[in-house]
Amino acid sequence: MSDVPDLGPLPQRVAVDAEQVRRLVAGQFPQMAGLPVTPVADGGWDNWTFHLGPAKLARLPSAPEYALAVDKEHRWLPALAARLPLPIPTPLAKGEPGAGYPFAWSIYRWLDGEPARRDRIADPVRFALDLAGFLAALHSVDATGGPRPGPHNWFRGGTLRTYDKEVRRALAELGGRVDAELVGEIWAGALDARWDGVDRWFHGDVAEGNLLLEDGRLAAVIDFGTCGVGDPACDLAVAWTLLTADGRQAFRERLSVDDATWARGRGWALWKTLATCSYTYEDPEDAEDFANALRILGEIFSEYAAGSVSGPRPGEPVAG
Repeated sequence: MSDVPDLGPLPQRVAVDAEQVRRLVAGQFPQMAGLPVTPVADGGWDNWTFHLGPAKLARLPSAPEYALAVDKEHRWLPALAARLPLPIPTPLAKGEPGAGYPFAWSIYRWLDGEPARRDRIADPVRFALDLAGFLAALHSVDATGGPRPGPHNWFRGGTLRTYDKEVRRALAELGGRVDAELVGEIWAGALDARWDGVDRWFHGDVAEGNLLLEDGRLAAVIDFGTCGVGDPACDLAVAWTLLTADGRQAFRERLSVDDATWARGRGWALWKTLATCSYTYEDPEDAEDFANALRILGEIFSEYAAGSVSGPRPGEPVAG
Protein backbone atom coordinates (compact mmCIF):
# COMPACT_ATOMS: atom_id res chain seq x y z
CA MET A 1 0.00 0.00 0.00
CA SER A 2 1.32 3.45 -0.92
CA ASP A 3 2.24 5.82 1.90
CA VAL A 4 1.44 8.84 -0.32
CA PRO A 5 -1.65 10.63 1.05
CA ASP A 6 -4.83 10.86 -1.00
CA LEU A 7 -6.09 14.41 -1.47
CA GLY A 8 -9.66 13.22 -1.97
CA PRO A 9 -12.42 15.09 -3.82
CA LEU A 10 -12.82 18.85 -3.92
CA PRO A 11 -14.52 20.22 -0.79
CA GLN A 12 -18.24 20.90 -0.89
CA ARG A 13 -18.57 24.53 0.16
CA VAL A 14 -21.43 25.95 2.21
CA ALA A 15 -22.87 29.39 1.50
CA VAL A 16 -22.70 32.16 4.10
CA ASP A 17 -24.27 35.62 3.89
CA ALA A 18 -23.93 38.84 5.86
CA GLU A 19 -27.21 38.38 7.75
CA GLN A 20 -26.07 34.98 8.98
CA VAL A 21 -22.81 36.51 10.20
CA ARG A 22 -24.75 39.27 11.99
CA ARG A 23 -26.75 36.62 13.85
CA LEU A 24 -23.61 34.68 14.78
CA VAL A 25 -21.88 37.80 16.11
CA ALA A 26 -24.94 39.05 18.01
CA GLY A 27 -25.53 35.66 19.59
CA GLN A 28 -21.95 34.92 20.63
CA PHE A 29 -20.25 38.32 20.93
CA PRO A 30 -22.97 40.79 21.94
CA GLN A 31 -20.38 43.52 22.58
CA MET A 32 -19.81 43.57 18.77
CA ALA A 33 -23.47 43.22 17.78
CA GLY A 34 -23.75 46.80 16.54
CA LEU A 35 -20.84 46.58 14.10
CA PRO A 36 -21.80 46.61 10.41
CA VAL A 37 -21.14 43.39 8.49
CA THR A 38 -20.20 43.53 4.79
CA PRO A 39 -18.54 40.95 2.52
CA VAL A 40 -14.84 41.43 1.72
CA ALA A 41 -14.23 41.76 -2.02
CA ASP A 42 -12.16 38.81 -3.27
CA GLY A 43 -12.29 37.30 0.20
CA GLY A 44 -10.75 33.99 -0.84
CA TRP A 45 -11.92 30.43 -1.46
CA ASP A 46 -11.19 28.53 1.75
CA ASN A 47 -13.04 31.02 3.95
CA TRP A 48 -15.92 33.46 3.67
CA THR A 49 -14.58 36.79 4.91
CA PHE A 50 -16.62 39.76 6.13
CA HIS A 51 -15.73 43.22 7.39
CA LEU A 52 -16.88 43.57 10.99
CA GLY A 53 -16.84 47.30 11.46
CA PRO A 54 -13.77 49.24 10.30
CA ALA A 55 -11.13 47.37 12.31
CA LYS A 56 -12.15 43.69 12.46
CA LEU A 57 -13.11 40.82 10.20
CA ALA A 58 -15.08 37.62 10.58
CA ARG A 59 -13.54 34.58 8.88
CA LEU A 60 -15.76 31.54 8.34
CA PRO A 61 -14.44 28.31 6.74
CA SER A 62 -16.36 27.44 3.59
CA ALA A 63 -16.13 23.63 3.99
CA PRO A 64 -15.38 21.08 6.72
CA GLU A 65 -11.89 20.48 5.34
CA TYR A 66 -11.02 24.17 5.75
CA ALA A 67 -12.52 24.28 9.24
CA LEU A 68 -9.71 21.95 10.37
CA ALA A 69 -7.37 24.98 10.38
CA VAL A 70 -9.32 27.05 12.93
CA ASP A 71 -7.91 25.52 16.11
CA LYS A 72 -4.41 25.52 14.60
CA GLU A 73 -4.60 29.23 13.81
CA HIS A 74 -5.80 30.12 17.31
CA ARG A 75 -3.05 28.00 18.86
CA TRP A 76 -0.10 29.08 16.76
CA LEU A 77 -0.59 32.47 15.09
CA PRO A 78 -0.10 34.54 18.26
CA ALA A 79 3.18 32.70 18.92
CA LEU A 80 4.39 33.17 15.34
CA ALA A 81 3.40 36.84 15.22
CA ALA A 82 5.82 37.70 18.02
CA ARG A 83 8.73 36.30 15.99
CA LEU A 84 8.07 37.73 12.54
CA PRO A 85 9.18 41.05 11.00
CA LEU A 86 5.81 41.87 9.37
CA PRO A 87 2.23 41.83 10.68
CA ILE A 88 0.24 38.61 10.34
CA PRO A 89 -3.35 37.91 11.37
CA THR A 90 -3.87 37.16 15.05
CA PRO A 91 -7.27 35.93 16.25
CA LEU A 92 -9.30 38.07 18.64
CA ALA A 93 -12.09 35.59 19.32
CA LYS A 94 -13.22 32.11 18.34
CA GLY A 95 -16.84 31.51 17.39
CA GLU A 96 -18.84 28.29 17.54
CA PRO A 97 -21.41 26.78 15.16
CA GLY A 98 -24.78 28.51 15.18
CA ALA A 99 -27.40 30.40 13.15
CA GLY A 100 -27.38 27.56 10.63
CA TYR A 101 -23.59 27.70 10.19
CA PRO A 102 -21.92 24.35 11.06
CA PHE A 103 -18.25 25.12 11.86
CA ALA A 104 -16.01 26.98 14.28
CA TRP A 105 -15.03 30.42 12.99
CA SER A 106 -12.88 33.41 13.97
CA ILE A 107 -12.76 37.15 14.48
CA TYR A 108 -9.51 38.87 13.54
CA ARG A 109 -8.10 42.36 13.52
CA TRP A 110 -8.27 43.85 10.02
CA LEU A 111 -4.90 44.38 8.31
CA ASP A 112 -4.78 47.17 5.74
CA GLY A 113 -3.24 46.69 2.32
CA GLU A 114 -3.94 45.57 -1.23
CA PRO A 115 -3.02 42.26 -2.90
CA ALA A 116 0.52 42.18 -4.25
CA ARG A 117 -0.21 42.20 -7.96
CA ARG A 118 2.88 42.58 -10.14
CA ASP A 119 1.80 45.93 -11.53
CA ARG A 120 1.34 47.36 -8.01
CA ILE A 121 4.78 46.40 -6.66
CA ALA A 122 6.97 49.51 -6.54
CA ASP A 123 10.38 47.79 -6.60
CA PRO A 124 10.32 44.08 -7.58
CA VAL A 125 13.76 43.32 -6.15
CA ARG A 126 13.09 45.14 -2.87
CA PHE A 127 9.79 43.28 -2.61
CA ALA A 128 11.53 39.94 -3.22
CA LEU A 129 14.14 40.69 -0.55
CA ASP A 130 11.49 41.74 1.97
CA LEU A 131 9.49 38.60 1.30
CA ALA A 132 12.60 36.43 1.60
CA GLY A 133 13.44 38.11 4.91
CA PHE A 134 9.96 37.34 6.21
CA LEU A 135 10.17 33.70 5.11
CA ALA A 136 13.67 33.32 6.55
CA ALA A 137 12.31 34.47 9.91
CA LEU A 138 9.33 32.12 9.68
CA HIS A 139 11.44 29.14 8.65
CA SER A 140 13.76 29.74 11.61
CA VAL A 141 11.03 29.69 14.29
CA ASP A 142 11.32 26.66 16.59
CA ALA A 143 9.17 23.96 14.98
CA THR A 144 8.82 21.82 18.11
CA GLY A 145 5.25 20.62 18.50
CA GLY A 146 4.04 22.40 15.37
CA PRO A 147 1.35 20.92 13.09
CA ARG A 148 2.73 18.33 10.70
CA PRO A 149 1.43 18.06 7.12
CA GLY A 150 -2.06 16.58 6.99
CA PRO A 151 -5.66 17.15 5.94
CA HIS A 152 -5.66 20.47 7.81
CA ASN A 153 -3.36 21.97 5.16
CA TRP A 154 -3.75 19.64 2.18
CA PHE A 155 -0.39 18.05 3.03
CA ARG A 156 1.65 21.18 2.37
CA GLY A 157 5.14 20.63 3.71
CA GLY A 158 5.04 16.94 2.82
CA THR A 159 6.11 15.05 -0.28
CA LEU A 160 5.31 16.44 -3.71
CA ARG A 161 4.27 12.92 -4.69
CA THR A 162 0.93 13.71 -3.05
CA TYR A 163 0.21 15.87 -6.09
CA ASP A 164 1.54 13.50 -8.77
CA LYS A 165 -1.90 12.30 -9.84
CA GLU A 166 -3.09 15.90 -10.19
CA VAL A 167 -0.11 16.79 -12.39
CA ARG A 168 -0.67 13.79 -14.63
CA ARG A 169 -4.40 14.45 -14.84
CA ALA A 170 -3.78 18.10 -15.76
CA LEU A 171 -1.36 17.08 -18.51
CA ALA A 172 -3.91 14.66 -19.93
CA GLU A 173 -6.62 17.34 -19.92
CA LEU A 174 -4.39 19.99 -21.47
CA GLY A 175 -3.17 17.77 -24.30
CA GLY A 176 -0.85 19.66 -26.65
CA ARG A 177 -1.46 23.04 -25.01
CA VAL A 178 1.70 22.63 -22.92
CA ASP A 179 5.06 20.94 -23.44
CA ALA A 180 4.31 17.65 -21.69
CA GLU A 181 7.85 16.31 -22.14
CA LEU A 182 9.44 19.32 -20.48
CA VAL A 183 6.82 19.32 -17.71
CA GLY A 184 7.62 15.66 -17.09
CA GLU A 185 11.35 16.37 -16.88
CA ILE A 186 10.94 19.25 -14.43
CA TRP A 187 8.41 17.34 -12.34
CA ALA A 188 10.60 14.22 -12.15
CA GLY A 189 13.54 16.34 -10.98
CA ALA A 190 11.38 17.91 -8.28
CA LEU A 191 10.16 14.52 -7.05
CA ASP A 192 13.73 13.21 -6.86
CA ALA A 193 15.17 16.25 -5.06
CA ARG A 194 15.99 15.28 -1.48
CA TRP A 195 14.75 17.09 1.61
CA ASP A 196 17.11 17.15 4.61
CA GLY A 197 14.27 16.05 6.90
CA VAL A 198 14.57 19.02 9.28
CA ASP A 199 11.12 20.35 10.16
CA ARG A 200 10.68 24.08 9.61
CA TRP A 201 7.68 26.35 9.84
CA PHE A 202 6.14 27.30 6.49
CA HIS A 203 3.19 29.41 5.34
CA GLY A 204 2.02 27.01 2.65
CA ASP A 205 0.27 29.45 0.28
CA VAL A 206 2.58 32.38 -0.45
CA ALA A 207 0.62 34.02 -3.26
CA GLU A 208 -0.35 37.52 -4.35
CA GLY A 209 -3.70 37.46 -2.54
CA ASN A 210 -1.99 36.64 0.75
CA LEU A 211 0.71 39.31 0.47
CA LEU A 212 -0.45 42.85 1.22
CA LEU A 213 1.10 46.05 -0.12
CA GLU A 214 1.13 49.58 1.21
CA ASP A 215 2.60 52.18 -1.15
CA GLY A 216 3.88 49.35 -3.31
CA ARG A 217 5.89 47.66 -0.54
CA LEU A 218 5.24 44.43 1.32
CA ALA A 219 3.29 45.36 4.45
CA ALA A 220 1.70 42.15 5.81
CA VAL A 221 1.29 38.43 5.16
CA ILE A 222 -2.15 36.87 5.69
CA ASP A 223 -4.07 33.57 5.47
CA PHE A 224 -2.07 30.98 7.37
CA GLY A 225 -4.68 28.27 6.92
CA THR A 226 -2.18 25.96 5.19
CA CYS A 227 0.71 26.65 7.57
CA GLY A 228 2.56 23.91 9.38
CA VAL A 229 5.98 22.39 9.99
CA GLY A 230 7.84 20.19 7.53
CA ASP A 231 9.60 20.87 4.23
CA PRO A 232 9.39 24.64 3.59
CA ALA A 233 10.00 24.30 -0.17
CA CYS A 234 6.30 24.94 -0.81
CA ASP A 235 6.91 28.57 0.18
CA LEU A 236 9.28 29.00 -2.78
CA ALA A 237 6.60 28.60 -5.46
CA VAL A 238 6.06 32.37 -5.32
CA ALA A 239 9.47 32.82 -6.96
CA TRP A 240 7.88 31.76 -10.27
CA THR A 241 4.23 32.67 -9.77
CA LEU A 242 4.77 36.31 -8.75
CA LEU A 243 8.39 37.49 -8.74
CA THR A 244 10.29 38.91 -11.70
CA ALA A 245 13.46 37.22 -12.95
CA ASP A 246 15.66 39.70 -11.05
CA GLY A 247 13.45 39.38 -7.99
CA ARG A 248 13.63 35.59 -8.17
CA GLN A 249 17.44 35.69 -8.16
CA ALA A 250 17.52 38.09 -5.20
CA PHE A 251 14.93 35.96 -3.38
CA ARG A 252 16.99 32.80 -3.80
CA GLU A 253 20.22 34.44 -2.74
CA ARG A 254 18.65 36.00 0.36
CA LEU A 255 17.28 32.60 1.44
CA SER A 256 20.51 30.73 0.51
CA VAL A 257 18.47 28.02 -1.17
CA ASP A 258 20.37 24.94 -2.37
CA ASP A 259 19.64 23.16 -5.65
CA ALA A 260 17.49 20.39 -4.16
CA THR A 261 15.22 22.78 -2.27
CA TRP A 262 14.98 25.06 -5.31
CA ALA A 263 13.97 22.09 -7.49
CA ARG A 264 11.22 21.14 -5.03
CA GLY A 265 10.03 24.75 -4.92
CA ARG A 266 9.91 24.77 -8.72
CA GLY A 267 7.85 21.58 -8.50
CA TRP A 268 5.32 23.27 -6.21
CA ALA A 269 5.03 26.15 -8.67
CA LEU A 270 4.64 23.71 -11.56
CA TRP A 271 1.85 21.77 -9.85
CA LYS A 272 0.00 24.95 -8.90
CA THR A 273 0.29 26.42 -12.39
CA LEU A 274 -0.75 23.25 -14.20
CA ALA A 275 -3.77 22.95 -11.92
CA THR A 276 -4.76 26.53 -12.81
CA CYS A 277 -4.32 25.77 -16.51
CA SER A 278 -6.54 22.70 -16.31
CA TYR A 279 -9.27 24.59 -14.44
CA THR A 280 -9.35 27.56 -16.80
CA TYR A 281 -8.53 26.51 -20.36
CA GLU A 282 -12.10 25.68 -21.46
CA ASP A 283 -14.09 28.61 -20.09
CA PRO A 284 -13.88 31.91 -22.04
CA GLU A 285 -14.58 33.77 -18.79
CA ASP A 286 -11.30 32.35 -17.42
CA ALA A 287 -9.25 33.33 -20.48
CA GLU A 288 -7.21 35.91 -18.57
CA ASP A 289 -6.37 33.45 -15.78
CA PHE A 290 -5.42 30.81 -18.34
CA ALA A 291 -3.16 33.25 -20.19
CA ASN A 292 -1.49 34.24 -16.93
CA ALA A 293 -0.94 30.59 -16.01
CA LEU A 294 0.68 29.96 -19.39
CA ARG A 295 2.93 32.99 -18.81
CA ILE A 296 4.03 31.55 -15.45
CA LEU A 297 4.60 28.16 -17.06
CA GLY A 298 6.84 29.88 -19.59
CA GLU A 299 8.84 31.45 -16.76
CA ILE A 300 9.24 28.06 -15.10
CA PHE A 301 10.47 26.58 -18.39
CA SER A 302 12.93 29.39 -19.15
CA GLU A 303 14.35 29.53 -15.61
CA TYR A 304 14.76 25.74 -15.60
CA ALA A 305 16.49 25.79 -18.98
CA ALA A 306 18.87 28.54 -17.86
CA GLY A 307 19.73 26.60 -14.71
CA SER A 308 20.31 23.41 -16.69
CA VAL A 309 22.79 25.21 -18.92
CA SER A 310 24.68 26.94 -16.12
CA GLY A 311 24.65 23.98 -13.71
CA PRO A 312 24.75 24.17 -9.90
CA ARG A 313 26.27 27.15 -8.18
CA PRO A 314 29.73 26.66 -6.68
CA GLY A 315 29.55 25.09 -3.25
CA GLU A 316 25.87 24.10 -3.58
CA PRO A 317 24.76 20.48 -3.20
CA VAL A 318 23.39 18.82 -6.30
CA ALA A 319 19.78 17.60 -6.15
CA GLY A 320 19.62 13.86 -5.75
